[in-house]
Amino acid sequence: MNRKATITRVPRVEARCTPDPWTWPQANRAAIDANWAEKLARTPRMFNGRVLLLREIDISGELCRATYFEADFKDFLAWRDLGYPDPSIGNGYAMAALQGSDGAFVCGVMGRHTANPGGVYFPSGTPDLSDLQQDGTVDLATSVTRELSEETDLSSDLFEVADEWVVVQQWPSVAFMRPVRCREPAQAIAERIRAAIARQDDPELADAKVIRGPLDVDPATMPLSVQSFLRWSYGA
Repeated sequence: MNRKATITRVPRVEARCTPDPWTWPQANRAAIDANWAEKLARTPRMFNGRVLLLREIDISGELCRATYFEADFKDFLAWRDLGYPDPSIGNGYAMAALQGSDGAFVCGVMGRHTANPGGVYFPSGTPDLSDLQQDGTVDLATSVTRELSEETDLSSDLFEVADEWVVVQQWPSVAFMRPVRCREPAQAIAERIRAAIARQDDPELADAKVIRGPLDVDPATMPLSVQSFLRWSYGA
């Protein structure tokens, strides 16, 4: 993975899904199946659905264009866990960069039963078929708000979603971040998220974490995209 991030503000992101085949899984089926079996042994509730992976990204002026294709979730996980052996594709996920009224950010701590247990990052998700429209467009904006609602259960009157995007590129990782500014301080938002976790039968998150500055950035638990975004936001 490229450890140096390219961070770009853009007013618009246009994403499409094309029927391009992905040949890597066919040549690595045994390794994929072994990886999936190991995952299921630890997290048996995992489901092998279809996700959308990134084929290409281009930023020109005020527009970012992204091209996706369909893949099995277990193929994606193996590609990730084996160290991204096919460099021609990427993971382009939508993220809600949740910020309190006091300027501090709020991240979720992923639960043990998820694909990234203990990971600390903003509400997010790799796009799937629910984000794919009939005309082939991929609705990343709806993906952001859906993941935010599912993970935090925050009422929509508590925050405002910005019109712009912040694209954090560290190929093969590309985070399409949408700034989300809350009407309450970060600690109050974190407490609301913890209360939502306590109400849920099967919460995706285990906790909420407030990030007040560069010293709170944790390389051990945060993906590089989140580390880079937070340091960029704090001018570090």
